[in-house]
Amino acid sequence: MSRVNGFIGRRELLKAVGLGGAGFAVATGGLLWTAQQALEPEPANAQQRPRPVDPDASLKRMMDGNQRFVQQKRASPNQSQLRLQETAQAQYPFAAMLSCADSRVPSEIVFDQGVGDLFVVRVAGNVVTPETIGSLEFSSAVLGSQLIMVLGHERCGAVAAAVKGDPLPGRIGSFVETIKPAVERVRGRPGDAVENAVIANVQYQVSLLKENSVILAQLIRDGKLKIVGGRYDLDTGEVRIIA
Repeated sequence: MSRVNGFIGRRELLKAVGLGGAGFAVATGGLLWTAQQALEPEPANAQQRPRPVDPDASLKRMMDGNQRFVQQKRASPNQSQLRLQETAQAQYPFAAMLSCADSRVPSEIVFDQGVGDLFVVRVAGNVVTPETIGSLEFSSAVLGSQLIMVLGHERCGAVAAAVKGDPLPGRIGSFVETIKPAVERVRGRPGDAVENAVIANVQYQVSLLKENSVILAQLIRDGKLKIVGGRYDLDTGEVRIIA
């Protein structure tokens, strides 16, 4: 494969997703990008593309930030007017996240990061779907993030619903169904059923990301991506790596 700044080149990226030169779209948070547009040269006044942060350094940066948050010593980096100007035309997040949409788990705050630092995909139950895979492929292959963290949290309502197993109205059951295989993996184990399932779900979603994306799998093989799983403690604010 040819490379762009060490990552997958445009032709190979499009070929990998099976759409050839037509380009492909990735939607998240109401925004729409195309890979072809994303890989074109940035405007002259765009932020200079930094050297990608390797996976281990990215994880250390996140965990150090979380410790500052827990100890109430936040540095609140990259939140100035200058940072807004630096990132207005281009973004180069050093890490990406698939996290739960729970309002009590705001990623940039709990990891003490700022504007343009994290590429965050949030969905109830931190579940892997075609849309979340595509978004994370974009972050890794196009933007250069070398770390993906799947972040679950204690007392997750989506996981609790999957453990309970009752029918749910509307489309609420859609993400619950994606969690149920993880619930079955730990059913009957000693301890709290929801807590067991929260951990199992993070581990399951990590495995889905690794197994269901040609792009992410190639980056992992090339040593340019690591996917980890974490569990956030609502009571203390601390993140623990569990996968």
